[in-house]
Amino acid sequence: MSQSQYSFDVSAQTFQAQVIDASHQVPVLVDFWATWCGPCQSLMPVLEKLAEAYQGQFMLAKVEIDQQQELAAHFGVRSVPTVKLVKNGQIVDEFTGAQPEGEIRALLDKHIEGKPDTPMQQAIDRYEAGETEQALQQMQQIILDDKENMQNRVRFAEILIQEERYDDARQLLDSLSVDVQMSPEVSALYSKLELAETLADSDDIPTLEKRIETDPKDSEARYQLSARYAAEGRHDEAMQQLLEIVKRDRTYNDDAGRKGLLRMFELLGNQGELVSKYRRLLAQALN
Repeated sequence: MSQSQYSFDVSAQTFQAQVIDASHQVPVLVDFWATWCGPCQSLMPVLEKLAEAYQGQFMLAKVEIDQQQELAAHFGVRSVPTVKLVKNGQIVDEFTGAQPEGEIRALLDKHIEGKPDTPMQQAIDRYEAGETEQALQQMQQIILDDKENMQNRVRFAEILIQEERYDDARQLLDSLSVDVQMSPEVSALYSKLELAETLADSDDIPTLEKRIETDPKDSEARYQLSARYAAEGRHDEAMQQLLEIVKRDRTYNDDAGRKGLLRMFELLGNQGELVSKYRRLLAQALN
């Protein structure tokens, strides 16, 4: 992983000085990651890019958990990536999993003094203050006034997903340039949108499990259950259900089982043991 004046590796020996003490000057974002973790590989470049973009308004400290097991245990890290923001010696915010750049910016901006006061940031501040409709109207006008700013469109799409305006969010994402659509951030947003759309119309986990127990051929229940499992981070179980759809009902919902597995691979960074396992099982099921 790359090093710069704004991002660096830390160990148990250097953590006090480089994180706790340093956080009294500027916030320090601590990324707990592992070499075998696909989502970690997707998230790290986003964090490093933000560290450079913010030019010292926060520092990025990276902890490889297999080498720094003591630190990981001390901070109760149970899965990776886990990211914690330290300010004035205290953890003030955190998240797990690979998140879109816009969501990470929003987290940082809550705790960084002198954050960029752009029109979009002003609108986001209004949204977070509860002025929902006014903020959404302001964001809509901003993207109309500056059609070339792809990042504004991405951030607006994230908020539209939060507002459950899924059709509007998809239309906005589809309007992005091809290179932006292919970025890890937007790919993750597409996956988040598709998951949200499925969850919006699905039953809860016990109900779906009962439906499958009653009728193992219920592909709709399996598909919805895979989304429920994925939303809870139960990726192995989610992919089991999608694989069963491929085996039992290949034509279901325009090949939704296979396409769902491919989205899961993307969500997991196209790396890791689970991805390798289900790539192999998918290939076997298709032959």
